[in-house]
Amino acid sequence: MHRQTMHRRSFLAGCGCCSALALTGCTTTGTGEGNATPGYRPSAATDEGGLWQVMDRTESELKRSRALVRDEAVNTYLRDIVCRMTADHCADIRVYVVRTPVFNASMAPNGMMQVYSGLLLRTRNEAQLAAVLGHEIGHYLRKHSLQKWRDARAKADFGAFLSLGLALAGIPAVGSLTQMALLASIFSYSRDQEREADDIGIQLMAKAGYAPGEAARVWEQLVAEKKAMAEEAERNVFFASHPEPEERQAILKAKATGLAQPGQTDGAEPYRRNLRGLRRTLFEDELRMRQFPRTLVLLDQLCSDIPPDADIMHFYGEVHRLRAENGDLGRARGWYERSLATPDAPPEAWRGLGLVLRQQGERGPSAEAFQRYLSLAPRAADRDLIQSYIALGS
Repeated sequence: MHRQTMHRRSFLAGCGCCSALALTGCTTTGTGEGNATPGYRPSAATDEGGLWQVMDRTESELKRSRALVRDEAVNTYLRDIVCRMTADHCADIRVYVVRTPVFNASMAPNGMMQVYSGLLLRTRNEAQLAAVLGHEIGHYLRKHSLQKWRDARAKADFGAFLSLGLALAGIPAVGSLTQMALLASIFSYSRDQEREADDIGIQLMAKAGYAPGEAARVWEQLVAEKKAMAEEAERNVFFASHPEPEERQAILKAKATGLAQPGQTDGAEPYRRNLRGLRRTLFEDELRMRQFPRTLVLLDQLCSDIPPDADIMHFYGEVHRLRAENGDLGRARGWYERSLATPDAPPEAWRGLGLVLRQQGERGPSAEAFQRYLSLAPRAADRDLIQSYIALGS
């Protein structure tokens, strides 16, 4: 039997509490070893206490960041999901949604959880989101970040390491993917720790009433995106520091079989309802990445769950218009027209159609589309530019 397997089994066996959240009920020595316990805070004189102080300062900076999503309803919704899975630790965990269009979340040892907006675009229901959040909670409960901190400190000059840690600790708040990669190279978990966090996460979500099979479906999306962006995936810190998505998908699918119970839900409807107001912002941030093959795979995946709505059709049009390869303008025009045929089409679909018509030389229809856009969005930030296009078209 492999040492890691033995370690994991002994950990689970040692958590045999009668609570539904048995994984959070294990005791700790109070010296920074073992599992996190509710209300725990290390002594400032310990190395763990020093790590918490770094993260406390980072959290203070994060609270002031312009990159934070401050939608109270969205933040409350995510916090409720976390509390549903870890009732005893609810008061110890703070959830922050950061506008960074990549699939990721992180959990600091002091209870600061960051959820990147790109994750919310890729999880298609509440159960899938719970699987990812449960994974991060697993890192927190097992104090993986403390283990990595000690390991990194032992392998590097402490002064230089601490300076780098302090300089980079707040990186996700400012959205610098390059600097975030540097930080991840220091604080990335081992693959065994990632597997352990997966194990804890799927158990937490199942005990909270979520369908455990949805944990594997999260990775179907990432596998498809990875294939669409093979070169990018090779440079991606997330893939470099985590087990292969195909491996995680297979393991989680097998684990779900033993955890499935009647009455578990995927929570698709409340997920779409609670994130509806944020959805267009998520799509717009995704488009700014200019990774069109990946975005098209994402849209295709979303359409496999629900029929394409006005927003999805509009963003299909945006991808094709911006990519502008052979036949893309015609495809973009078709998607904009499909979006505009629905009662809840975004005003920006008229702008997109106007831009395509202008590129196709149809200046009159283009000006008409632009006029419709400005009538629906009179305070649009690009109003002056669009008015100049209208003048040229007429």
